[in-house]
Amino acid sequence: MKKNIYLLSIAASLLFVQGCGQRNTSSVSPAISRDSEIEEKVEKVLEGMDLTEKVGQMIQLTSSTVTVQGKPEIDPEKLQKVIGEMKVGSILNTFADVAQSRELTAQLVSEIQKKSMEEIGIPCIYGLDMIHGASYLTDATFFPQEINLAATFNREYARAMGEAMAYETRAAMVPWVFSPVMDLGRNPVWPRHWESFGEDPYLNAEMAVAETKALQGDDPNHIDDKHVAVSVKHFMAYGVPVSGKDRTPALVPENELREKYFRPFKDCLEVGALTLMVNSASINGIPTHANKELLTGWVKDDLDWDGLIVTDWADINNLFERDHVAKDRKEALAMGINAGIDMIMEPYDPSCCTELKEVVEAGMIPMSRIDDAVRRVLRLKFRLGLFDNPIWDVSGFDKFACKEFQDASYAAAVESEVLLKNEGNILPLEYGKRILVTGPNANSMRSLNGGWSYTWQGDAGRFAGDYNTIYEALAQKFGERNVIYEPGVTYDETDRWSTGAWQKENAPQIAKAVAAASRVDVIVACIGENSYCETPGNIDDLNLSGNQKELVKALAKTGKPIILVINEGRPRVLREIEPLAKAVIDVMLPGNYGGDALAALMSGEENF
Repeated sequence: MKKNIYLLSIAASLLFVQGCGQRNTSSVSPAISRDSEIEEKVEKVLEGMDLTEKVGQMIQLTSSTVTVQGKPEIDPEKLQKVIGEMKVGSILNTFADVAQSRELTAQLVSEIQKKSMEEIGIPCIYGLDMIHGASYLTDATFFPQEINLAATFNREYARAMGEAMAYETRAAMVPWVFSPVMDLGRNPVWPRHWESFGEDPYLNAEMAVAETKALQGDDPNHIDDKHVAVSVKHFMAYGVPVSGKDRTPALVPENELREKYFRPFKDCLEVGALTLMVNSASINGIPTHANKELLTGWVKDDLDWDGLIVTDWADINNLFERDHVAKDRKEALAMGINAGIDMIMEPYDPSCCTELKEVVEAGMIPMSRIDDAVRRVLRLKFRLGLFDNPIWDVSGFDKFACKEFQDASYAAAVESEVLLKNEGNILPLEYGKRILVTGPNANSMRSLNGGWSYTWQGDAGRFAGDYNTIYEALAQKFGERNVIYEPGVTYDETDRWSTGAWQKENAPQIAKAVAAASRVDVIVACIGENSYCETPGNIDDLNLSGNQKELVKALAKTGKPIILVINEGRPRVLREIEPLAKAVIDVMLPGNYGGDALAALMSGEENF
């Protein structure tokens, strides 16, 4: 009997494993309802396209391929090559790698669009990484980052951010955003933790669905001129690399992939998310950009989803340069597109169009797969109304950066900042108290916003000059005569984007901060991280810098009560300094209104 029970247990286990690996092939309703009129239009356009035009629609290049080097200005010769000759169907990224005004962005996109309509007769689709608001526009409303919104446990803030982001992005002639980020941040070292809604699949799904609906509006087949297409990303398990480093492999059991990591994506795709971006790394040894089971099987077939799958930045090249599963780019193109990729974010080399054409002509990709991919691109452009209105009037967007959006951002910041400790009820602070504000994050808008803020790495805090740093907000709230600023430790801002540059610090001047402490009643020590994004944000451990810890320890010796303010994009170890503080507040990355929110909370005007 024991032997029979043992054999039955093995059989049951095998059936479970097999069941996890099988796709749901039963009849399902389309994730996005079909619109017969759009489908007819797609087929009509497709019938008139030659192979050069088809492969061009499947390529996305960055803005520098059509602009004057280092300037937000269209280069006619480059534009002719990219649009006129290569017939490229999509452009991405902000101009000159830094935020521009909505007016200039709209002007430049319209120039590209005019060329596309003249040369191809098919509108170009422009996309931007708008992550916590229209974050590549100089005067846009920046909300707290997604990790902060998750801390509110309030779908309303995800909805409010989505609505503001969509409106302000459309005001710049851009109809496509690469948001929301839906990676489960389960490895705290991972440098993109702050871009996500945290580690919980239910919370991720609820917040991402709310944002997706707000960004796209009510009807994914007919996106109006105040809404945009989303790109849910990064499909999937991107936030659990074994090493904790960006773009490195994940190992996840298949049942967990389905039950946890797939859940937020599935929910968003089923409410109409129009595009999906792929994990840059590999899952269980298979590069995600070459994983047909996941891309075509789980997403397109199982959900009957007719949207578009786009690569992440230059990731098709990783198949031969990093993963070594393809011998060259041609083979990598074939591998990725046959797996289910519809658009290649190259992003620098227009010759990718020629190579893709040669791959198709060599029979490495069936024409049916090319036509399917192009249909998905055309369908997206029809759904966005770009064929009817490739260029729209942006002068009437009167709500851009309006008080309604600003108030929502402030409210989200207030609700997202977390009180972790309040020994002896030191908070709220009494008016009239003399305060020392110190630490490298005390007077920095860059650290409050984090990455994807005006630039990729968030290192252009000069655009946030109209907002208040923590020091400025406290000085306004408690009176400039009562608030002293002496940082003690500061960040070295000279190196922009190399790996680890963001965490470099200048020679500390801790003695100055200690001396200033003698003139105050309480110390607010603002520590944590400078802004970073993606691979440059890789770290080896979660300890704070030695300078920052020494600053807090030295201040503690003065006997003055310390309030620690932690401003960071991922959890950091506080065990050496937390016992030295009377209060600890984690503000994470609360955005342009984060300083004001903190001051209101510390004064008791708002409640934690």
